[in-house]
Amino acid sequence: MKRAIQATVLCVVLLFSVAVIARQSPEDFKNTTPEQRAQVQTNLMKSKLQLTDDQTTKVAAINLKYAKQMEPVIKGDGGKMAKFKQAKKINESKEAELKTVFTEEQFASYEKGKEEMKQEVMKKIKEKRQ
Repeated sequence: MKRAIQATVLCVVLLFSVAVIARQSPEDFKNTTPEQRAQVQTNLMKSKLQLTDDQTTKVAAINLKYAKQMEPVIKGDGGKMAKFKQAKKINESKEAELKTVFTEEQFASYEKGKEEMKQEVMKKIKEKRQ
């Protein structure tokens, strides 16, 4: 049970970091480049959070930096727990940087979207088990 929860959290972290691409199959997701994932994230954040041009430039750089750091986690062969820990650490650093760029309202909206995605993933996991 604990492993299932950890795997779920890893999925949420990875799925949220590339929300649009995550709707594709896992193989399609693995075949995307960090640049593609960063661009999708930036476009999504720009539209959902109503970023200014200056914010968009900064967010694009942050997304690319962390998409590159996430690459070995996504494509690596390590165990799920090790991947989970790596992804969580990378995501925490990314969110700390994003928080310096977003307004309080934007960051709250970002957090809300992340929670909604987590609930969606949990719902899909429950549906698969039935």
